[in-house]
Amino acid sequence: MKNKISLMCLYLFKFSTNSFNLRYYRFVHAIAFATREINDIPDLLPNVTLGFKIYDSCYSEVRAIMGTMSLLTGLGEPVANYRCGLSSLLPAIIGDSPSASSVPMARLLGVYKYPQISYGSTVNLLSDKQQFPSFLRTAPNSDFQAVVITYLLTYFKWTWIGILASDNEFGREGSQQVIKEVRATGACIDFMEILPAHNSVSKLLQITEIIKASEANVIVIYATQQYPLPLMKELSMQNVSGKVWIALSSWIISPVFSNKEIIKTLNGTIGFESHQGGIPGYRDYLYSLHPSKFIDDIFIKLFWETAFNCKWPLDDIDTTSLNESVKAGKSICTGKEKVETIDVALFDVYSFRKTYCTYNAVYALVHGLHNLLMCRPGDGPFQNKTCAVIYHFQPWQLLHYVRNVHFINTDNEEIYFDSNGDPPAVYDILNWQAFPDGSSQYVQVGLFDSKAPKEQKIIINVSAILWNHGERQAPASVCSNSCLPGYRKAAQRGKAICCFDCVPCSKGEITNQSDASSCTLCSEEEWSNEKHNKCFPKSKEVLSYEDPLGAALAAVTVVCAIMTAITLCIFIKYRETPIVKANNRGLSYFLLVAIMLCFLCSLIFLGYPVRISCMLRQTAFGIIFSMCISCILAKTFTVVIAFSATHPNSHLRKWLGSGTPNFIIIIICILIQVMICLAWLISSPPFPEVNMKSSNEKIVIGCNEGSIVAFYALLGYLGLLASVSFVTAFIARRLPGTFNEAKCITFSMLVFVSVWLSFIPAYLSTQGKYMVAVEIFAILSSSAGLLGSIFFPKCFIILLQPQKNTKEYLKGKEKPRT
Repeated sequence: MKNKISLMCLYLFKFSTNSFNLRYYRFVHAIAFATREINDIPDLLPNVTLGFKIYDSCYSEVRAIMGTMSLLTGLGEPVANYRCGLSSLLPAIIGDSPSASSVPMARLLGVYKYPQISYGSTVNLLSDKQQFPSFLRTAPNSDFQAVVITYLLTYFKWTWIGILASDNEFGREGSQQVIKEVRATGACIDFMEILPAHNSVSKLLQITEIIKASEANVIVIYATQQYPLPLMKELSMQNVSGKVWIALSSWIISPVFSNKEIIKTLNGTIGFESHQGGIPGYRDYLYSLHPSKFIDDIFIKLFWETAFNCKWPLDDIDTTSLNESVKAGKSICTGKEKVETIDVALFDVYSFRKTYCTYNAVYALVHGLHNLLMCRPGDGPFQNKTCAVIYHFQPWQLLHYVRNVHFINTDNEEIYFDSNGDPPAVYDILNWQAFPDGSSQYVQVGLFDSKAPKEQKIIINVSAILWNHGERQAPASVCSNSCLPGYRKAAQRGKAICCFDCVPCSKGEITNQSDASSCTLCSEEEWSNEKHNKCFPKSKEVLSYEDPLGAALAAVTVVCAIMTAITLCIFIKYRETPIVKANNRGLSYFLLVAIMLCFLCSLIFLGYPVRISCMLRQTAFGIIFSMCISCILAKTFTVVIAFSATHPNSHLRKWLGSGTPNFIIIIICILIQVMICLAWLISSPPFPEVNMKSSNEKIVIGCNEGSIVAFYALLGYLGLLASVSFVTAFIARRLPGTFNEAKCITFSMLVFVSVWLSFIPAYLSTQGKYMVAVEIFAILSSSAGLLGSIFFPKCFIILLQPQKNTKEYLKGKEKPRT
């Protein structure tokens, strides 16, 4: 058993002077129940009995201050700055419920660092420890209401809302906090209106018209409970429904709003209230209330009369007054009434919310006292590690312990205060549901817990929610419908950011989520798909042997090279025939080899480019074609010398039959091209290039020519050689002789020049592998033109018209035999 050493605690509650408040009476008994429970726990405050005093603040800040000062004096009289009597001070104050009373109390108690724990004051101002250093509370800070609203809006993806606020400090400051939190999430406010304090009809009608005209289906009412009721009645009269109202803890469970007149309008309302906790055994305790058992309870008979609408027949009561009560419909109290029969709407014994906060406030104070009692000298928190004495401690010493309490209550919930004296914010998400029979109820559909990780702070059972008109699908409340992936939001001029048009992303850009504010550019190695919701790797474009076009060009190259080799074999086999001898067979062999190399050099252009292949492509092509054209030029000069040396006095006769001029021409022509190529390779050689910008959907892999000037110098020199050969052959085309090659050379140079003149614009107008293909085609067609124009006519005679391949026919003395 504990020793009878009482530590008195003061509790401030609000009882109306005009009527008895059953709800606050339940709070009073939560104190009594908790005190009795604590005194029966041997391990909590051992050898100490806890007692309490209760003061009625009567909805008056003045009465609350007077009760506080009476406590501080120790005499029960409100004398400021004086402490009288020898008895110890009461250790702490629990209360008051309204913030209006708690604020002046906290200012006064903060001067003495006197612990104060409120079970209902939620205004954010009280978290300021500079102004209220000794204030703590077990009800959540009201600022969290704005946070919960934001989480609700985000959870249901509501971005277009209206706000109604009460015309008082609570509504104005709270609504501004809501606006701040809502805008931080990217949502928008369609309208914000102040509910009139004096039920102005014109103002209510104006707000009603705004609500009817608004496309916002969700409206937050940040107000105390007396403000929304007139508006709801007006909305009901005008049959306005379909809106989702977000209610605060100040009015969500108020029985005033169960009125049948407005139940249709409020149906589907979603809101939140402080967490409903369990108090084991408290319901049975409330059921045990009876005037005969609680003789010391000065409120018990008043409670009985209010709860059962009866009047006690006391000895000193005026008989006339009793008769008037009976005539007013009140019965005579018999004491046989049952607390279990009281309407839950009047005296709820199932849902403990503020009662639960009151219960926790008592235990928080007691755990602080217990920690003070259990302090061991030498391990104390005060100067020189001293402890406070349980019978003679200072208020600030107890305040230290109460601030730092951390325990698990009887409902297995964690109780503690943060640095501002606030508890963790835990709210029940409630849904107001109306039924066809006219009944209604609020149902818990979720929970908000500020202690939980961000992703788990709000948990909602959507299937349990009944929206307006009995729908199960959550209504939308947006200014513009969501933009699908592949589109971005474009703000509408002069409107809020939540009002937007959906614009498709540009090529190469994507959005892979709904309502993206901007498109994301794909990386250089990626491109967007047709829906612009995904980047995929660009295809690599290179003219390789695996490519159908590359394979076809390679096949043509090989065939042409084989045909050239066959032609060379024919000329070697028939080398002693007149037609082969007459056209300088040495140069013919050399020219055929050069043409074969021209065909084969196109193979260098195929395949994945590397540094060596890039350097060899154009230079090999230029040198080999220079060799080819220089051979043709030498052949042309041979024809000219042959016919010019027929005069007896010609100086050219000594060169006839000699190969010296031919090889001089070939060497000089090739050497000039070699010098151009060497200068090119030394100054700015070609190199492999991965081009990601020339094509949107492809990565072009090819060779960068390095110096474009050198490339066109190479082509220009080939054009010069071809032009000289063409002009020379054209002049010599009319010289006599059956096997005069000048005509064939003229035609071949005409083909060659035509091909390469058409090559330049075609080459400049294409990109990627097709640019390479154009050059290969030009190489193949020009080489084929040389082969066909110069050698195919001779092969035709050698193989199919051998009668023309005679010396007599060559000299024109014999007609060919058929």
